[in-house]
Amino acid sequence: MGAKLRVYKRRIRSVTATKKITKAMEMIAASRVVKAQRQVAASTPYASELTRAVTAVATGSNTQHPLTTEAERPSRAALLLITSDRGLAGGYSSNVLKAGEKLTERLKAEGKEVDAYIVGRKGVSYYSFRERKVVESWTGFTDSPTYADAKAIAAPLIDAVQQDTAEGGVDELHIVFTEFISMMTQTAVDDRLLPLSLDKAAAESEESAKGEILPLFEFEPSAEDVLDALLPRYVESRIYNALLQAAASKHAATRRAMKSATDNAEELIKSLSRLANAARQAEITQEISEIVGGASALADATAGSD
Repeated sequence: MGAKLRVYKRRIRSVTATKKITKAMEMIAASRVVKAQRQVAASTPYASELTRAVTAVATGSNTQHPLTTEAERPSRAALLLITSDRGLAGGYSSNVLKAGEKLTERLKAEGKEVDAYIVGRKGVSYYSFRERKVVESWTGFTDSPTYADAKAIAAPLIDAVQQDTAEGGVDELHIVFTEFISMMTQTAVDDRLLPLSLDKAAAESEESAKGEILPLFEFEPSAEDVLDALLPRYVESRIYNALLQAAASKHAATRRAMKSATDNAEELIKSLSRLANAARQAEITQEISEIVGGASALADATAGSD
């Protein structure tokens, strides 16, 4: 076997092994994205109903609650950025980071300082490499988040919103994550969670309650106490839904990236096989030529001796 043919066969074995790995990762991501889709669908009704309840309390009373009242001159904002713990998902994390950069620039242009809260090792590495300050970060659960993870994330954010900016608090809470639209489409979006935009929340509530009679609420013991109890749950549910959507988006992006890698490996194997066949045919042709040449030389030598 010639040296060129050995090189081609070695590369074919290497690419075949890589193809097996990417195919396995594609199948794993496909199974995980189905579970993540179910979790997103299961969490959405709770978040929608909670939004309706909070909106009803906020609009049906004259209570000036710090989590629903706009600051006169907002000067500080918290940014929750949800990325992935692992790569091999195409441009999933980079798209979220780009959306976070655009939001940060917009907030700074409005004269607001931005405090970063990061979910996922990719976002933590991005900020660490650029030596940017991160108030708090969470890692290790982005592939399969739980409600307990959402509560752990929401707690310091709610505390920051309730504190005065002079004491390290913030006036606004924004979140950037990847919205799962379909298996082929996932979009990085940003949303303001706090203060609660009553017009937007009312529109979402009306959309989710089409064809239903909106209930009338009575507040006991008071609207402010109800808001104190509901708004933390509202933030937790929205963060949990965002984590689930991000997880589903990540698995879908991984599946798409691994399928592309598998397809590319198959094309490369076909190309290398053609080159290997051509090299083998060239070797055979050369060997035949050498045999024919040797036989002709031997025949000429025999004829000369006669």
